[in-house]
Amino acid sequence: MSQLPIPSIPDLGTKGDTITIFAGPCSVESSEQFDEVASCISDLGLTWIRGGAFKPRTNPHSFQGLGEEALRIMKDAGAKYGLKTLTEVMDSAHCELVHSYVDGLQVGARNFQNFSLLKKIGEVTADSHKPVLYKRGFAGTVAEWLAACDYITDQGNDNVILCERGIRTFETATRFTLDIATVPVVHKQSLFPICIDVSHPAGQRDLVPALAYAAVASGADSIMIEVHPNPPAALSDGPQQLTPAQFEILVSNLREIAAVFGKKIV
Repeated sequence: MSQLPIPSIPDLGTKGDTITIFAGPCSVESSEQFDEVASCISDLGLTWIRGGAFKPRTNPHSFQGLGEEALRIMKDAGAKYGLKTLTEVMDSAHCELVHSYVDGLQVGARNFQNFSLLKKIGEVTADSHKPVLYKRGFAGTVAEWLAACDYITDQGNDNVILCERGIRTFETATRFTLDIATVPVVHKQSLFPICIDVSHPAGQRDLVPALAYAAVASGADSIMIEVHPNPPAALSDGPQQLTPAQFEILVSNLREIAAVFGKKIV
């Protein structure tokens, strides 16, 4: 009796051979703080630094960011260390300002379906084609996420990176539940690259490495990791941020794992 051929299963984790790290503090707090993280990232041979200039906070009395001062700090550090910069845009009124300072714009989870903001970002970046890192909302489905991308791309910029940052479920052991399956799903259903934010779903720095390892193994195109020189003194999200020394060890381990899949960390 002849055996039926075994059908092959497509590999949905091989969009490219590089994995980009977007690293930096949750909030830009001072030039000294940001410079220390930028130096670490540059020394590791990475290419991007991220930081919050305008901070969407649940509590209106929490630190709201330094605004344009933070953008200037980011631009100066990027030029000094040869790094590209990424920050979140919260308001349509800030789009041109943010675009003039940084190399990439981020849409946060709270603005997941802020369609006027998405359209404005698409318009502002239509000529420059600067990357737009678009985070999934707390309760957004993949279908809703992919559909909303058109609000950006229809304005002329198709340079969109989807970012899974964890969704809200009944589980309380972690800050959010990381939906790692979105990596192959997004690769299957779209042409967009996908980033995994490993800091926000973890909520605790000791959980960050395991989630980062999973991101590499799942085929993520990029990973976002929060790094702060002194996490206990951070003005936002201190418990989930790594120190530069911890980040250095993690990057070393990620490079070993990436090599198994024929990829490199950049």
